[in-house]
Amino acid sequence: MASIAAQLARRNAQAEGLGKKGNAIPFNKQDFQTLQFSCLQNKTLFCDDTFPAEPASLGYNELGRYSTKTRGVEWKRPTELCSNPQFIIDGATRTDICQGALGDCWLLAAIASLTLNKDILARVIPPGQSFQESYAGIFHFQLWQYGEWVDVVIDDRLPTRNGELLFLHSAEGSEFWSALLEKAYAKVNGCYEALSGGSATEGFEDFTGGISEMYELRKAPPYLFKIIQKALGLGSLLGCSIDITSSYETEAVTSQKLVKGHAYSITGAEEVHVHGRVVQLVRIRNPWGQVEWTGPWSDNSSEWNSVRPEEKEKLDFCAEDGEFWMAYSDFVKQYSRLEICNLTPDTLNSDSVARWNYCQFEGIWMVGSTAGGCRNNQATFCSNPQFAIILEHVDDDPHDGEDGCTFLVGLMQKDGRKERKFGRDLNTIGFAIYKVKKITETQSLKKTNTLQRAVAMSNTFINLREVCNRFKLPPGEYVIVPSTFEPHKKGNFVLRVFSEKQATTRLGTSLLAYTCVNAYVNLQVSPFQKLEQLDCLDSLQKDGNGKLGLIEFHVLWLKLQKYLEIFKKFDTDNSGTISSHEIRGALNAGGFQVNNTVLQVIVSRYADAEYGIDFDCFVDCMIRLEMLYSESMCLNLWATFIITVFGSTATVTNIIHYKCRLHI
Repeated sequence: MASIAAQLARRNAQAEGLGKKGNAIPFNKQDFQTLQFSCLQNKTLFCDDTFPAEPASLGYNELGRYSTKTRGVEWKRPTELCSNPQFIIDGATRTDICQGALGDCWLLAAIASLTLNKDILARVIPPGQSFQESYAGIFHFQLWQYGEWVDVVIDDRLPTRNGELLFLHSAEGSEFWSALLEKAYAKVNGCYEALSGGSATEGFEDFTGGISEMYELRKAPPYLFKIIQKALGLGSLLGCSIDITSSYETEAVTSQKLVKGHAYSITGAEEVHVHGRVVQLVRIRNPWGQVEWTGPWSDNSSEWNSVRPEEKEKLDFCAEDGEFWMAYSDFVKQYSRLEICNLTPDTLNSDSVARWNYCQFEGIWMVGSTAGGCRNNQATFCSNPQFAIILEHVDDDPHDGEDGCTFLVGLMQKDGRKERKFGRDLNTIGFAIYKVKKITETQSLKKTNTLQRAVAMSNTFINLREVCNRFKLPPGEYVIVPSTFEPHKKGNFVLRVFSEKQATTRLGTSLLAYTCVNAYVNLQVSPFQKLEQLDCLDSLQKDGNGKLGLIEFHVLWLKLQKYLEIFKKFDTDNSGTISSHEIRGALNAGGFQVNNTVLQVIVSRYADAEYGIDFDCFVDCMIRLEMLYSESMCLNLWATFIITVFGSTATVTNIIHYKCRLHI
């Protein structure tokens, strides 16, 4: 109930533009301007009671209240740490980002790339903040969170030990924008410890709203260097890392000073001429601000002596700042993977980066209705949420020379870091894509004995926050089916589709044929056994005398015959119940197409503890649906109406008794 109400409220907010560029949603309903004004009026410094300066904000295990790593920690404001604290000095730069006692190098790599694009930086860090003008101990940042932008308010009390910042800090020690941004990111994820471990792409996406793709460098396509150059030119954020074979290799330093299991950011890609030949170079930054590559093309290496003076002059190649150049050929040998965050039209004002068309959907895997698992589970797979995309136009100037429609699909599950402290792991997720055949509306519900072959799918099912892949398919209509690997795993997700050319997308309901057994089974259920228990009988009465007349009974009898045939068809194991995952098919057979929201409520109303629906409940449900449809009332509009009247606390009883309608 509450989740459905929340979905409707979120859709209304999105329709009003909330959560989009320039209209971020106040996180925890904290409005920065109001809070700052109040503090200035009262001449007080802001204290954030939603993320207090207490042990719980540090962590729950390694950074928990009784951990040795948190002993002696004091929360202090920058004004207590230095005489002249600054928010940003001469613009945000990569040297403002030095890692502290927290394993969030992935986040630091993303922040370092963020400094390369001033437009993105201004979006994440709203201007006009300082420790001098209108200072009230309050700052705010804007982050992308699962499909919407949120404005995160924090106070400036930071964890310290012995007068030094415990976590992220600047090299100078007097600049605090990066430490405050890290705190805002910790707040939206529950605590600082929740930031330990991750991929730079997660930070990239939360700073841009973009979508990330990953390349295994041992299988790098021949045009990858050009992709890197183009991505940097478009303002995309890029990261790279070296795989480890065991936990003992984490942050181990190689003989040429590369750190394994560590997140680096890529900040440049250039070509130089050496003795008449072209050499491709990439510039890489270690977020530690130190420990640099010592191989060919490293700082002050002999290779630079052969570069044309005009080319050498424009490349900064000798600063001891954690940033270094290396040959692209060495890059693909030394590093394991490359991650690129592609930007959305919403990210920047510049037309030069708005190359992707974008659409997103929100969905729920709910146990008993829409948590069908992967295609290995044919009995339940097609109960998963489904989303349609229509590709009409082929790419212009394709990289690989082949015609087709290029698009990216990203499936992201929500709130994984917040759930860590409760011992909950991420679901193992993936998706499959199917071609929709040209069939009529009535034929679209036709059942088949086998599940058609997917035309594309995610590379793997994996327990990451997001699974994303690039595809190229011929023009046509396709349906995307996101799922967990195992059935009956609950979760919330966002599905995003980025296409090079304009594409039409829509929510699907029964686009995909489902597996069933066509033969009827012998079901030992007497339609007379529980007639007196059917809650919906009063809806069939015309004179209100509490009894069914002959004509009314005849109508009911015809309905029961129809419903019994449908029920027998879907009770494949002759158990006297049909699975909640099969109810959509049974409703379709009765002439009703329902969306996932309606299906979830039907299951919660009629299914038992084992998610089975018996015959009398099935009849009750069908009659109520017929009554609702007979009055030509759209089921989705009825859902909105019921929520409006009763609110998210409405009970099954009071809604059922509201004119004997189906509670949505």
